[in-house]
Amino acid sequence: MRIKEIIVVEGKDDTAKIKQVLDADTIETNGSAIDKTILEQIKHAVEKRGVIIFTDPDFPGQRIRHIISEAVPGCKHAFLTKQEAISKHDRGIGVEHASAAAIKQALARVYQLEEGSPCLIEKQDLLHYGLIGGSQAKQRRQKLTDRLRLGHANGKQLLKRLIMFRITRKQLEEAMLAIIEEEEE
Repeated sequence: MRIKEIIVVEGKDDTAKIKQVLDADTIETNGSAIDKTILEQIKHAVEKRGVIIFTDPDFPGQRIRHIISEAVPGCKHAFLTKQEAISKHDRGIGVEHASAAAIKQALARVYQLEEGSPCLIEKQDLLHYGLIGGSQAKQRRQKLTDRLRLGHANGKQLLKRLIMFRITRKQLEEAMLAIIEEEEE
């Protein structure tokens, strides 16, 4: 499998894992201390081939994703769930610990952020499905973001992320119906 875009990862271990799984080029951020040189490389890559940000599903990975997204518009995003990225041996979490199948699936379902897209989902929808303001809200948000492969989002971030990734009300409804059905089993 060949990926046209350049994949932005956190470090050498992520690059090694990506290259084991598929034919792709990477840019390494070398952690969350992203300097101007790396951001310039990413900007150039967006213009020439496109970029997929593929960071770990943890706080530093989200911070890196946010820094790049703010500095370099037009990036695509791929996400692993925490379960897919947990090491079975040393309890680490990251792209380098994911299975080949999980990496391929994440890269097959990339999202393009679209700021200013029409609001399809509203805060009332999140309240209706118990995604904010309830005792089970955190667990439901986690199940939803895993199912839609959006990365972790707290109550304040969820609506923005659903809108940015152009998740429709119908997609939200289908995902939540499946989650509610699982909870009832």
